[in-house]
Amino acid sequence: MAESVVLDSVDLHLLRLLQNDARMTYRDLAAQVGVAPSTCLDRVTRLRRSGVILGHQLRLDPAKLGRSLEALLSVQVRPHRRELVGPFVERIRALPESITVFHLTGPDDYLVHVAVADMGDLQRLVLDGFTSRPEVARVETRLIFQQWDCGPLLPRPGGSSAPTTTVDRQTPGNPGA
Repeated sequence: MAESVVLDSVDLHLLRLLQNDARMTYRDLAAQVGVAPSTCLDRVTRLRRSGVILGHQLRLDPAKLGRSLEALLSVQVRPHRRELVGPFVERIRALPESITVFHLTGPDDYLVHVAVADMGDLQRLVLDGFTSRPEVARVETRLIFQQWDCGPLLPRPGGSSAPTTTVDRQTPGNPGA
C-alpha cells in the first residue's frame, strides 16, 4: 500500500532544483531555497528515505554511442500470465538496445524504447530479440523522430494557497495495482 509523504514549499523547491540538476551541492541548493545547508541536507535525506527521491541517473546520448535510430516497440505476449511477466521483462532489460520497458493495459502488453545503429540493426533486434520468443504474439514498431524532456515532475497543490502537499508513494519493488 502507498504511504503518504507531506511536502511543503521548501521540499517542492528542492525537488524542482534537483530534477533540473541532481549534481547541485547542498550549499548551492540551500542558497537558492533560502535555508541553512544543514537544513537542506536534512530535508534531502528525508526525501530519499521516504522514497520521494528514488535515485540519480546519468543520461547518455544514444546517437553519440552509435545508436542514432530510436524506436518504440509495442509487444503483445500470449499467454499473458503472471509467471511469465518477470522472466520476460528481465530478458528485455538484458538486451543492450533496451532503454525503458513499460508494462501496459490495453491491446499491447509492453512498450519498449530501444536505440539501435540502423534499420538493419532494428530488424535484427525485432526478429531475434522479440518475435523469435515463443511468448511474443506480435510486435509493432514505431520510429522516434524526436523527443523532448518534460518536467520537473511535482505534485499538484491541493489549492492555490496550500502550503503543503501530500504525495502517495509506492514502496520500491511494490508498484501497486
